[in-house]
This record gives sequence, C-alpha cells and structure tokens, in this order.
Amino acid sequence: MTSLEWQPDRMSGLPLHYQISTHLKNKIVQGEWPAGTKIPSQRRLAEAFGVNRSTVVMALDELTADGFLEGNRGGGTTVVNHTWTQLTAAPPPDWTSYVKAGIQSSNLPTIQEINEAEFRTGIIRLGTGELAPDMLPQQEMREVLQAVACEPLPLGYEEPKGSAKLRQQIAQHVKGYGIHASPASILIVSGALQALHLISIGLLHKGSTILLETPSYLYSVPIFQSAGMKLSGIPMDGEGIEARLIPQYKRQVNGALLYTIPSFHNPTGTVMSRPRREQLMDICSREGLPLIEDDVYRDVWIDAPPPAPFKADDPGGLVLYLGSFSKTISPGLRIGWVIGPEPVINRLADIKMQTDYGSSSLSQSAAAVWLSSGLYQEHLESVRRQLAVRRNITAAALEKHLGGLASWDMPAGGFYIWLQLPQALSLSALFAAALKEGVLLNPGHLYERDNSRYLRISYAYASLADLETGIGRLAAVVKRMLAVSAR
Repeated sequence: MTSLEWQPDRMSGLPLHYQISTHLKNKIVQGEWPAGTKIPSQRRLAEAFGVNRSTVVMALDELTADGFLEGNRGGGTTVVNHTWTQLTAAPPPDWTSYVKAGIQSSNLPTIQEINEAEFRTGIIRLGTGELAPDMLPQQEMREVLQAVACEPLPLGYEEPKGSAKLRQQIAQHVKGYGIHASPASILIVSGALQALHLISIGLLHKGSTILLETPSYLYSVPIFQSAGMKLSGIPMDGEGIEARLIPQYKRQVNGALLYTIPSFHNPTGTVMSRPRREQLMDICSREGLPLIEDDVYRDVWIDAPPPAPFKADDPGGLVLYLGSFSKTISPGLRIGWVIGPEPVINRLADIKMQTDYGSSSLSQSAAAVWLSSGLYQEHLESVRRQLAVRRNITAAALEKHLGGLASWDMPAGGFYIWLQLPQALSLSALFAAALKEGVLLNPGHLYERDNSRYLRISYAYASLADLETGIGRLAAVVKRMLAVSAR
C-alpha cells in the first residue's frame, strides 16, 4: 500500500487530477487494491505524486462518486468498488480478512512508517542502522565478484548448512575472537534476523518466554511474538544487563532462553564489561539457561575491541552465537551465521531448507572471498576510521544544539547514541514533527514500550552534513515541544 512509484505526466494535456483518479481506478479494477483496502492519506498521496492536496481531493471525490471509494469518519478512505459492474458480478475474495488473519504479526506502525519514509527524497535518516552508501565497499565488491566469476559460477543450491568453503572461512575468522568451531557447527543464514526466526520456530514451544535486555532491539521486530512467544525484559546498567536478576526473572516467567547484544548494544551502545560477562555466563550455566549471543556489531568497534564473546568460553554448548556481514560489508549481501551445538545447527538447517532452500549461493561465494582474500580486515580498518569521525561529529552537534538539555554517553563503537531527553514527551508526536521537518528518527518506544524519554541516534548512515543539519532540526523540534509542555 505504501508503494506509489507512478507519477503523473505533467507534459500531458490531461488534467493532473484526472490522471491520478485514472491511475487509482486501474489499481482497484485490476485487483491490486481489493475491496476493504485502506488507501494512503491525502497528504501521503499528494507527497507521492508531487501535487497539491486539493488535486488529490478532486481525484478521490471522483472515485467516491463513481462508487470505487468510501470515506470513513476518522478511519480514512477505503476501497469499496460499488460500481454497477461489481454489483452484478460474483463478489471478489475478501483479501482484507485474509491479511488480518495471517499468523505473522505486522510491524509496529512506526516501523512501517520508517520503512516507507526511508526512501523519500530529501529525508535525513538519523535512525538508520546501516552503513552510509559511501562507506560500502563498491570497488572491493567488484574485485570480489570478478574473483567469483573466474571460478565455475555457483548457480545451484548449496548443502543444507551452507557453502562448505564459507563455513570453513567463518570457522577460521571467529578464531580471532577466541571461538573454536568446526564447519559442522556453523549454519549460514540470510542475516541474523533469519537466525532468530529459525530459532523461534525450530527450538521453542509456543508460549515460551524470552528473557532479554530492556531496552532491546528485539522489541522492535515481532519475530518471537508471531511464533507465540513472550518477551520479558531485565533492566540494564552501565555494564550491561543486570545479570544478578536473571534467576529471579527466570523463575517468575519460566524463561526459556536469554537473548543479549553484549557488544555495542542496540539501541544503547553499551558494551558489557568482562566481569559482567563472566557473571552472566556463570549464572546461565547454573540455571541451565540457553543463551543467544547477537554479536553483529563486534567488528565495528572504534576505541578498542570489546571483550571476548560468550561463545569463546562455552564448553557446555550453552550459547548460540549470531554473526553477520550486514553491518560491515553490505546489508544487501544477506549473509550471516549461527554457531552452536551440532544437533541444534542440524535442526535449524532442516528448518531453513523448508523455508528457502538455502541462502544465495552467489552471495556465499562472495563472502568466502571477502574472508579468504584479506579484504575484510582491510575494509574494517576503513570503516572504523570513518565511524570515529561520524561519532565525533554527531557528539559535537548534539553538544552544540542540545548540550545542557539532553544527555548521552559516548559510545566506544557500533552505530548508536542513546539520547536521553530532559523530560518525558510524546515520542509519537516528536517523531511526526521531526518527519515533517525532513528528519527520520527511531523513538525509544520501539525498544521499550513505555519509553518516552529516549531516541536512538545513528551516526552510521546520514552524510556528515546531514548529521549536523538533522540534529539542528531535531533540537528545534524538541525545544518547541518542551516549551509547549511548560505552559
């Protein structure tokens, strides 16, 4: 519903409102927008088509008069298709009811709006958790793909656990973290998000409870909830999740496993201290509590590498370790991995074969070359230097525009600054007001339901100029809202 790539032809002799009404009518008649579909708002349509709102109103009025649309008080405009042709034909399927009945939960409305707004022109993306386009290794990727093309192209399926060559390279790569894993204990996935999906449907009973940090990235994606799982948050402090509370929370909710992002936590940027890691691992071992270690930010340290991962000291096979190239090489490569006990990896591989029959063979071959050629480590050095510059510029802009008002800690790596506002505000209203100013945010309630004082600011994506401009605009919005709140 948010895909509106079509544009009216301004060189045509036909009026703009007529072109728009014809385009929308075709989407209805051709079944792309079936009865019951809620169409985008007048404001959204006007922005998408580059016209005045009054032009959109004229187009929608014509479609309403012709029986294609119906306005609902407070509920927007919906496709009804009460035309004579439809009234004399058999009723079409009620696709809206099918959509509502789907097992997979929808994204949070704010996440949906973020996903759509990221691709609008002129938007400054202060929340995007990926590397900026000019930080992605264009030339190096060309060299890698040329190397892949010099060998017989992998155009078929790989074995269930993924390319043997890539798994061997990953086994060698993670030795640098202190992890000793054979290729048989590694599963290639299409990013860490798929790994979480496989775990949710392949290892857990419906109704199981996942323990995790509060706040946490996991609250922003309904993977476990869609599989019938519950999330139970444990507070954090400056050293990471408060491990001493794990036994209490586990007993209260019968926790099935613990999910944690110990290195450059998303969204807070916290690095779990070595003593806290040792305490947490000891508690999980005593409690028999399996641990998902999401370590996708490990390689994007700035000041110093984080402590060794949990998986580096895991003789009992307690830890499922998640890694990915999405935060370092390219999110479009779609390559990540899970390391764990072989029976678990075999189970997840079987589930993965049922869902997509394996990650892209071409991407796996490219990833193997990245690791075997030494290009990966060279690229990481460049990424860390650039992230350091971006982090420092972002911190300086925050100090300039919000110093003495908001507060934050300087992250030692990763992508994020967890910005604390001086008082609770409506983050939904702040999100909307900032978006109106061309600034796209990730508000704190995405990571903790009742959070009304935090924003996740990413310094990884926006250009250096946009970081300064965007934070200036954000500060102006925050100050306006605080002024209104003080009245």
